Amino acid sequence: MFKPFSITLSLFLLFIQTAAATEIGTTIETPCPFGDCQAGIGLSYLGEFDIPTGFGENGVEVGGLSGIDFDPASGLYIAISDDRSERGPARFYHLDIDVGASGLKGVTILDHVTLLDKNGLPFMSKGVDPESIRIGKDGIYWSSEGNAKTLIPPFVRVAKPDGTFIRELPLPDGFAPTDDKSTGIRDNLAFESTSFLPSGDLLVGMESALYQDGPITTLTNGSLARIIRYEPSTGVQQAQYVYPVSPIPQAPSKSGGWNDFGVSEMLALDDHHILAVERGYAQGVGNSVAIEMFDLEGATDVSGIASLANTDRTIVPVRKTQVVDLRALGVAPDNIEGITLGKAKDGTDVMILVADNNFNPTQKTQFYAFKVIHRPQ
Repeated sequence: MFKPFSITLSLFLLFIQTAAATEIGTTIETPCPFGDCQAGIGLSYLGEFDIPTGFGENGVEVGGLSGIDFDPASGLYIAISDDRSERGPARFYHLDIDVGASGLKGVTILDHVTLLDKNGLPFMSKGVDPESIRIGKDGIYWSSEGNAKTLIPPFVRVAKPDGTFIRELPLPDGFAPTDDKSTGIRDNLAFESTSFLPSGDLLVGMESALYQDGPITTLTNGSLARIIRYEPSTGVQQAQYVYPVSPIPQAPSKSGGWNDFGVSEMLALDDHHILAVERGYAQGVGNSVAIEMFDLEGATDVSGIASLANTDRTIVPVRKTQVVDLRALGVAPDNIEGITLGKAKDGTDVMILVADNNFNPTQKTQFYAFKVIHRPQ
């Protein structure tokens, strides 16, 4: 178990809080999503805090934070880096987030833990692509997108707090990458999100569609991303659901420019209401980030359907509705990839978002905090 008081003071660094256009206390209410007032959610903005690209902790650059979770036992947070063991070993960080009812004051990077492979060694360069991290009852669950170009499958593994490998969950049929791209994951669009339901099951979400399930998002059409539901202690698959990813919300500023959109993380509120972060980028315009609520109730189990694009069965995807659009809220979001619920030191229930800076000097490791006024639970 991580002991925060064993960390030397030399590893602590507190950054100055950045100003945001949105005032502290601005509220966002979704009183009756899907017409269900029992599923209502209310949030209050607590501020933004940025760590500039290039900051190092113990000789390793901090960046690529693509997943975050709260540890109620210590009151600290863990955040995983999507560094493919190129700038440093595949790793996760311990963070102390200074947030309360009065706002988000700072983020302290305490230390990092190296994630080890099945042989107890650090991963080789480009041998892994970490994306999401959650604290489970029997260890730390983390996902890798794999590498479709080199036919490395995605995975979800369980590690000890010191990063040591414990086990890996079975990969369902149809997810492994293929040479001819007829089935399986697309590169960099695989196991982007994880979340535990309060009942104990683990959700593992794709960023976009498998090859056999149809195209990725465009400006005019969405995409069908699968969500796997596991019983985590046994690794037995319970179901698969379809999440309808929204079309790309904005075009690049110039013809031929680059843009994208996909699901970067999930966060369960109760056993069927889940938040999803949909985020993307349009060249010359910037990032778009929307938090959606979706509902598993009534969704079709598609685990027995080999191709969503080629089936005679009627498929009911999860239903969803938007909770907040960060740009519309008045902030300037970067590449938001992590979301978690936490507890502030003053007892405030909070929701924390974190951005992956892609180790790019024009981007930043960005945190947003919201007070949770009420939510389904």
